[in-house]
Amino acid sequence: MKKNIPVTQPYLPELKEFIPYLEQIWDNKWLTNNGPFHQKLEAELCGFLGVKHISLFTNATIALVTALQALRISGEVITTPYSFVATSHSIIWNNLKPVFVDIEPGTFNIDPAKIEAAITPNTTAIMPVHCYGNPCQVDKIQKIADDYGLKIIYDAAHAFNIDYKGESLLNHGDLSILSFHATKVFNTFEGGAIICKDEKIKQRIDKLKNFGFTDEVTVTAPGINGKMSEVNAAFGLLQLKYVQGAIDKRSIIDKCYRKLLDGIQGIVIPDFDENACGNYSYFPILITSDFPVSRDCVYNTLKAQGILSRRYFYPLISNMPIYRSLSSASHENLANANLIAEQVLCLPIYSDLALDDCSYIVKIIKSIS
Repeated sequence: MKKNIPVTQPYLPELKEFIPYLEQIWDNKWLTNNGPFHQKLEAELCGFLGVKHISLFTNATIALVTALQALRISGEVITTPYSFVATSHSIIWNNLKPVFVDIEPGTFNIDPAKIEAAITPNTTAIMPVHCYGNPCQVDKIQKIADDYGLKIIYDAAHAFNIDYKGESLLNHGDLSILSFHATKVFNTFEGGAIICKDEKIKQRIDKLKNFGFTDEVTVTAPGINGKMSEVNAAFGLLQLKYVQGAIDKRSIIDKCYRKLLDGIQGIVIPDFDENACGNYSYFPILITSDFPVSRDCVYNTLKAQGILSRRYFYPLISNMPIYRSLSSASHENLANANLIAEQVLCLPIYSDLALDDCSYIVKIIKSIS
């Protein structure tokens, strides 16, 4: 019998648990602009994630745009083509030039060995992505940045609650940007955040997300409206009570997939860094040339059975019309990224996904072979 299985689904606590938060907002009559729930969520997230400062945003895209402003980035920013478009869009919105370099075939993260060759006198920053929550080679990237005097802004949209070598992955680089979109492990309906280690930078970020106001009558920077509302922040506080349990359930699903898919010729399951803990936000596989049919055939077969997988990330950012004219977007420059984009398929994973549904999905994949 045909099932309807989405690629992901947000974890939602019982609605009755959220009502008291809404009642308090109604009593406060404070809906946005650094209200009590906003302040409390920032404080609790700092403790939960093991970071020094966090600034909440209405979404991660505005946070990325603001991060580049906060560090006064100019000229060129080296980044990855294997990401969601918001990564490079934020660079364009700041009137900067994205410079794409290839990814590592094993991790899908930006290849540090390719970064140095892409540096020019106009390069001022690197914007890597912790793809699927798998940590970038942060030590190598930091050394390159130190050697050339560059800033590092990590797009950490997938990296909520990832520890690396015993500390939060979010503490690497100058800034890290989180997404709290509805599709993420931790969500506030829509939302995002910037992680930083310096109080003065935190103050600048907070000004920039509030139009650049320093006080009631003084505007000192061309800021934007990036503030998170009290309703979003309140939902985040409720979500925070349950997020570890949701991650633990995802872990069981991840293990189930790995066991069921093991040994199928032509299907590759990427390894996760052994020095890091995962949040199991995605379950990517590669459908290689050794499999009897193409990735798109698998995608369409699953879809016909009501199973929504996702070719994430396809197409590459560098192959989109607004970017493909860049010299760094050439296929020759991005051989690994282009190959992975043609092979990758993210299977459904969310905390309420039944293990029987995992078996059903894999059974269909095996039937194609």
